[in-house]
Amino acid sequence: MTDEAAISVRDLHKRYGDFEAVRGIDFEVRTGEVFGLLGPNGAGKTTTIEILEGIRQRTSGDVQVLGFDPDKQKNLLKDRIGVCLQATNLPDKIKVFEAVELFGALYSRMLSSETLLKRLQLWDKRDAFYSTLSGGQKQRLAIAMGLINDPALLFLDEPTTGLDPQVRLEIHALIEELKSENRTILLTTHYIEEAERLCDRVAIVDSGKVVAIGTPRELQERSVTKSAIDITCNTSLAGRELPSFPDALSSILSEGGRRLVIQSSRPARTLVEIVKWVDAQGIELDDAHLSRPTLEDVFIELTGKKLRE
Repeated sequence: MTDEAAISVRDLHKRYGDFEAVRGIDFEVRTGEVFGLLGPNGAGKTTTIEILEGIRQRTSGDVQVLGFDPDKQKNLLKDRIGVCLQATNLPDKIKVFEAVELFGALYSRMLSSETLLKRLQLWDKRDAFYSTLSGGQKQRLAIAMGLINDPALLFLDEPTTGLDPQVRLEIHALIEELKSENRTILLTTHYIEEAERLCDRVAIVDSGKVVAIGTPRELQERSVTKSAIDITCNTSLAGRELPSFPDALSSILSEGGRRLVIQSSRPARTLVEIVKWVDAQGIELDDAHLSRPTLEDVFIELTGKKLRE
């Protein structure tokens, strides 16, 4: 485990009888980064996270979380981490303030419940019963309970599933705030745009193995789907000899000659040269659009599935 790693996983295996759910997973999560673990249902990511949290024992492999072995030092580890599950169910008649205080009593240290509830916009609901909260308020309460012990590492398991877009954006802003405080966050999500926005790096897991790891941009650049530059001119380009633009892989001119689509391995550089050439022809651009492979394109290429399957 390197000094800057909050989590180190080496050759992790988990078997249930003859079934091997995790088949040799390796990755590191650096201190202070938001790390995404992506995979279709049944890929092994939930089992992996439960092993990291000390909930489930591994079959073999080496795992270090904040310097602790989750199997051998789970009580010490649990005092330093926060966990927010996709669905948290509390008694209907427990009040918001009571829930946070009760959960905080489980740890050796505890943040101010008042400060935390104000930060998560729940202070006005402190005396409300859990059953009266909206879905977004219940999720913010779950995050409050995950933060009550001031954790160095926070596990967020699909924290925005089922929430409306506005609440989802509020949770995104909170995650970005937590990152600015140098907290390490391990995030699972079924929203690919969420991973692209929030994660410094992601690991794509399929059939119990990590099949790719890197920043969203690095994974997009590895995609076999190439970037495309789509320009529309005010005058037809038909009859003109198109130059060999730098890093261009192919070009298609529309039947009318006004639209040109070029695939490129380095689209920004190619686009600059296209604009220069069009200008030299005395032609005006009506529109220019650059599209890159998305993280979802990469995910489908590697797994043959969509993230929500």
